[in-house]
Amino acid sequence: MSDLFGSSKEAQDLKADGLRPLADRLRPKTLDEVVGQDHLLGENGALRRMLEAPSLGSMVFWGPPGSGKTTVARLLADEGEHHFEQISAIFTGVADLKKVFEQARIRAGNGRRTLLFVDEIHRFNRAQQDSFLPVMEDGTITLIGATTENPSFELNAAVLSRARVLTFRPHDDDSLRSLMARAETTEGRALPLTDDARESLLRMADGDGRAVLTLIEEAWRAARDGETFDVEQLQEIVQRRAPIYDKAQEGHYNLISALHKAVRGSDPDAALYYLTRMMDAGEDPLFLARRLVRMASEDIGQADPQALVVCIAARDAYQFLGSPEGELALAQACVHLATAPKSNAVYVAFKAAMRTAKEEGSLAPPKCILNAPTKLMKDEGYGTGYLYDPDQPDGFSGQDYFPERMGRKQFYKPVDRGFEREIGKRLDYWSRLRAERQKN
Repeated sequence: MSDLFGSSKEAQDLKADGLRPLADRLRPKTLDEVVGQDHLLGENGALRRMLEAPSLGSMVFWGPPGSGKTTVARLLADEGEHHFEQISAIFTGVADLKKVFEQARIRAGNGRRTLLFVDEIHRFNRAQQDSFLPVMEDGTITLIGATTENPSFELNAAVLSRARVLTFRPHDDDSLRSLMARAETTEGRALPLTDDARESLLRMADGDGRAVLTLIEEAWRAARDGETFDVEQLQEIVQRRAPIYDKAQEGHYNLISALHKAVRGSDPDAALYYLTRMMDAGEDPLFLARRLVRMASEDIGQADPQALVVCIAARDAYQFLGSPEGELALAQACVHLATAPKSNAVYVAFKAAMRTAKEEGSLAPPKCILNAPTKLMKDEGYGTGYLYDPDQPDGFSGQDYFPERMGRKQFYKPVDRGFEREIGKRLDYWSRLRAERQKN
């Protein structure tokens, strides 16, 4: 029985092409076919301008998975007639790097330049990163390192000083729709999805071009003749992938920063959005509880003293109920913080007091406020002259409790918002009493 595709070389190529994943078959063959990175590849884009130069410099491509870093590097090599060499920092050691560099030197001796693409370059340690410096400086290689992590934190300063960092952006909905249309044109068939399901698939891709093509391929594989999937059926079939989120890396810090700023900015809707994004991505709820407790002290403080109580109660509620029931308590605390009056007066006072403690920490407190458990200490004047405030008129003695050589300091300055407005009134009242009593 003959092969379904026939026996000719053309038929065999068609068979092999049909076995390749859709994302690989639709990989752009020219820079003009790349979608989603117009700020780099548009008419006035940074990469377009670099290609007009006599030579291509080393670069670091920083961006999320599926944004086109590998594809663009390969196409740049073709444009500049470089030999394209690709390695991954995950699987490459120092010995492998030495072989790659030696082969590049041989090519350079024969007049052929090498573009070395290093995927996950941030996985190399500092010493391994330093090994690139000599071959970058003498022109043996043009380095393009790809990373999903912030280069400022993950790459050596010496490497960064010799390479230009170019930021790749996640695909927006328009560029993902363009990829979807290209897939339908290439395959010659429409996706078996309702309009709502098409939009849902775009959201599942989370800005990842490779992911949207993989999801499209899964939808085609699952559909029977004449079948069209709605949103629920699509989610069941493709088993919606988790959002891109590395709890130990930059995505983690970006989202917790966004949550903190939304709370500080009194935006409960945005705060809930970032809180639920982190929960949905698998963040440890107790980490979120700890951050909420921190916000209660740092950004609200005495403007709403109950904020800290609510956050501690939310943490306890989560530990008692677990997921998912306990997550609602964290959401309640998040909304409480976002809608509370804001004050960093305690935070500022604490920092100022800490600085003063470090500078003046050797000064002794006044003896009048020190206990005198022994006769010798009483003879030395410990506790002499101490006034017990509850026994004084107005329950206030007006004594100065700072070290005598230091004089009074003011660290805490309440704002005129929330409960701190009342605290400010108390402090003003006590300040007047103190002045009056010290006159007498």
